[in-house]
Amino acid sequence: MAKTIFITGAGSGLGRGAALGLAKQGHRVIATTEITSQKTDLMREAQERGFDMEVFKLDIANERDRARIDNHDFDVFVANAAINEGGPLGEMPMDRFRAIFEVNVFATLESVQLAARKLVKKGKGKIVFLSSMAGTITTPYGGPYAATKHAIEGMALTLKEELEEFGVQVATINPGAYNTGFNDRAAEEKWKWFDEEKNFTRAEDMKKQEKGLKNQFDPEDMIEKMIEIIPADHHKFRTVHPEKTEKQMKDTEKERWDMEI
Repeated sequence: MAKTIFITGAGSGLGRGAALGLAKQGHRVIATTEITSQKTDLMREAQERGFDMEVFKLDIANERDRARIDNHDFDVFVANAAINEGGPLGEMPMDRFRAIFEVNVFATLESVQLAARKLVKKGKGKIVFLSSMAGTITTPYGGPYAATKHAIEGMALTLKEELEEFGVQVATINPGAYNTGFNDRAAEEKWKWFDEEKNFTRAEDMKKQEKGLKNQFDPEDMIEKMIEIIPADHHKFRTVHPEKTEKQMKDTEKERWDMEI
C-alpha cells in the first residue's frame, strides 16, 4: 500500500537516495532539503524520472521553515536531517559543539514534535529517526556526533513509549559507515580550528583514525534497507545495517559492561 512519506535532509546522501527510491516504489514523497540549490537539483531529477515527489527547502534549524511541516499530511515522518563534525571532545570549541546539538538534537526534536501532533490527531502513523551506529558506540574524535546520536536514541525510546497509546509508532534506523561523503566532511572540519601549537591532542593520532574512512560501505546497500523499512507497518524498533555493524554494536555494548578505568 502506497504511503505519503515526509523526509527531511533529502538533499544529499542516504536521505536523497531513500527519497528517490521510495518515490520509485510508488509512494508519495515529500522531500525537503537544507538549501535551495539542493532543492533545485532534486526536483529536476524527480521530474526527469517521473516521480510523485514534492520538494522544497526546509532547514530544520529555521523556525519559519519548520512551520511548513504543519501544511502537509503524511503517514510517515523521517527525521533524517543532520550535520556531522569531528574533533577531540576535550578541546573542541564549545560553539562548534553547540551547533551540532542545535541541528541534530534540538531542531530534530522540534520538527518531530510538529509531526507527532499531526499523527496523534490522526490516531496513526510512524516517526523514524535516522540515528547511527554512533547512537550506542563511540570512536575517538567522533564524540560530538556520537553525543547527538546517543541523545536521539534516548528521545526515540522515550517517544516510542509515550506515543504508542495514540497509535503512533516510533523507530530508529542506524546506518554503519557509508561512503556518502558525510563522514569525510566531518573529519575535515576539525582542521579548521585545530592548532598543533595550542592543542594537546596529537595530530598524528587523528590522522591515523581518519584512515578508517577508506573502508566505508557502498551507500546503495543502506538505501535499499531504508526503502524497505521506512514504509513497513511492522519491524524492529532499531534497524542496524549492515549486519557487520549490528554485530560490532552488540559486541561493543557487551564489552563496556565490564570496562574498567
